[in-house]
Amino acid sequence: MAKAKITYYCTECGNETPRWQGRCAVCGAWNTIVEQPAAEQKKNTAVPAVATLNQGQSRRKPRPIDEVEATDELRFQTGMAELDRVLGGGAVRGSLVLVGGAPGIGKSTLMLQICDNLCKFAKVLYVSGEESERQIKLRAQRLGIKGDGLSLYSETNLDDIVQAVQDNTPDIMIVDSIQTIYNGDSSSSPGSVAQVKECTMTLMHIAKNMGVTVFVVGHITKEGSLAGPKVLEHMVDCVLHFEGEEHNSYRILRAAKNRFGATNEIGVFEMGDQGLLEVPNPSEALLSGRPENMPGSCVTCVMEGVRPVLAEIQALLSPSAFGNARRSSNGYDYNRSMMMLAVLEKRGGLVISNCDSYVNVIGGLYVNEPAADLALLVALASSFRDKPVPFDLAAIGEVGLTGELRAVHALNQRLSEVQRLGFTKCLIPARNSGKVIVPSGLQLIRVTNIREALAIFV
Repeated sequence: MAKAKITYYCTECGNETPRWQGRCAVCGAWNTIVEQPAAEQKKNTAVPAVATLNQGQSRRKPRPIDEVEATDELRFQTGMAELDRVLGGGAVRGSLVLVGGAPGIGKSTLMLQICDNLCKFAKVLYVSGEESERQIKLRAQRLGIKGDGLSLYSETNLDDIVQAVQDNTPDIMIVDSIQTIYNGDSSSSPGSVAQVKECTMTLMHIAKNMGVTVFVVGHITKEGSLAGPKVLEHMVDCVLHFEGEEHNSYRILRAAKNRFGATNEIGVFEMGDQGLLEVPNPSEALLSGRPENMPGSCVTCVMEGVRPVLAEIQALLSPSAFGNARRSSNGYDYNRSMMMLAVLEKRGGLVISNCDSYVNVIGGLYVNEPAADLALLVALASSFRDKPVPFDLAAIGEVGLTGELRAVHALNQRLSEVQRLGFTKCLIPARNSGKVIVPSGLQLIRVTNIREALAIFV
């Protein structure tokens, strides 16, 4: 009897290796290499679930591009405007969408809520590997979801799910979650990279061959990444990350990949007693509770896709009690915040190298746009000098290493949002590309470098 072949793979990225090692050579993660008996593969043998799916279908042939239909009717609305915005205007028929997030963030609630609207014009099959049909029914009643025409199916076996799709022929299918689905012909355990890869491949065949729109829910690991991310990213059409802080009711849905729209759009939700509520005005929500006449706080405007969003950046500088000053950043790119600290000391003339630095963006928003540089420097200088920034002031501008202010894109849209939220002053770079349209009631203060900016208010 031949000895079973043993392979090893990384639970983070799915990389296979012939021998065990402490650190993955691809993703660099430690203690993620596990042993897996390699399944014997016969030549010209398809995966049973995929083979069953392809039975009775004629062989597809290449078609000229001018004969392929690509009309607007291929896209439909999910019933939640924030989700449609992130998807690029709605879900596309025959697409495979992956929704990932931490446990308890609200992924299942979001999927169940959109079923109430989808059932009005389509057949929806909700496949759950974590809950029974009764549990889903009870949750739907608590959320006030009728779901007329919604079919529930509690199953984890991939072959049974494929058979249910063929029997019910749904237009939309929701799988919650991909880590619980398993292929019985694979020797690996459910939730492993090999199982996730095979099950997602079968779901992709369902979406492309049968024209079924498939929403797949995926859990993230403790490091904050989807299980098998490198495998899934290339297989699905859209990757949506559902983010939020543990003690914050706001949730942010962000597109990490989208073949049918922009990848920098966000949707904002609020978790309440009746489920997820859409937040059509995220700027007002993120600025609620902002303290007045307190040092270390400044408001900026960042672009999330085509939507301008006001964000409050807070900074705290305090003398360090140790030899090495501590640096912390929450919601702001760490490396960029360290660069701004160096620019502030070298070009702004503030000796802050012996101070602990803490940077925070309110509301769970993650800011990585250069246009927020000026607001961060103003907040840091305000905290250092213990002098509050005017409550009606916003700051927009990119800062270079020499301390100069650079122009930012979509300045007119940012200024309109700043004026709409009641701000009367805005700090902007002196030079900007294109014509600047000044909204009524908003005073623009143009500066060329950070010394000028700090001298005016701080």
